[in-house]
Amino acid sequence: MSNLEIRGLKVSVKLPDGQLKPILAGVDLTVRAGETHAIMGPNGSGKSTLAYSIAGHPKYQITGGSVTLDGADVLSMTVDERARAGLFLAMQYPVEVPGVSVANFLRTAKTAIDGEAPKLRTWAGELRGAMERLQMDPAFAQRNVNEGFSGGEKKRHEIVQLELLKPKIAILDETDSGLDIDALRVVSEGVNRIGATGETGLLLITHYTRILRYITPDYVHVFARGRIVEEGGPELAEKLEAEGYERYLAETGPATA
Repeated sequence: MSNLEIRGLKVSVKLPDGQLKPILAGVDLTVRAGETHAIMGPNGSGKSTLAYSIAGHPKYQITGGSVTLDGADVLSMTVDERARAGLFLAMQYPVEVPGVSVANFLRTAKTAIDGEAPKLRTWAGELRGAMERLQMDPAFAQRNVNEGFSGGEKKRHEIVQLELLKPKIAILDETDSGLDIDALRVVSEGVNRIGATGETGLLLITHYTRILRYITPDYVHVFARGRIVEEGGPELAEKLEAEGYERYLAETGPATA
């Protein structure tokens, strides 16, 4: 079983004046294949910083701690090496890629990760099936990546990638952002299909509980002031829905973001 281990992770961002602003203040978290973890917290608490730091975004500077995937040092890897190792990031704001079709993008990504091109006679069917399960018109395969897509279409495309690339660990950064109720249901069903295989560990980042009505996490982690301040099961999400985050923000500790 694949295993992502984060130990004492500290991350800062460089400000325009050159100074480093601490964002993550020592994060400890383990995500195993077959598990679904939800990280919940208010805006500015460092949730997305955690996601992008694991993925290797150059904006963020690691100042302490470690991240390993099946024992391999993730922080020493380039971004493409992290993807080939089995990490996947579904972005909160997927970018447009003019001039590159969805079909070419997905096949190129699959080839890069697997080390060999998927067989054409089966790949077309796999792509069409994944798009149909996400209720995407197969014609989108010939459109440029995310260009002119609605918010819901972009997020559905992210889950199509997830289904086809089959990563070891998938980080979903506010996948529910900008989705109407129908798109939320379809996207959640896609995430649940991946989780049901038992082959992928899911780290779902959100500050709303509505997606957790469709995706039941095994573990819920409350994120505040750059660290995990409380952990529990699905019942913790219900508590947050009722009480909010105020008490976590009021507790003493370093204000990091």
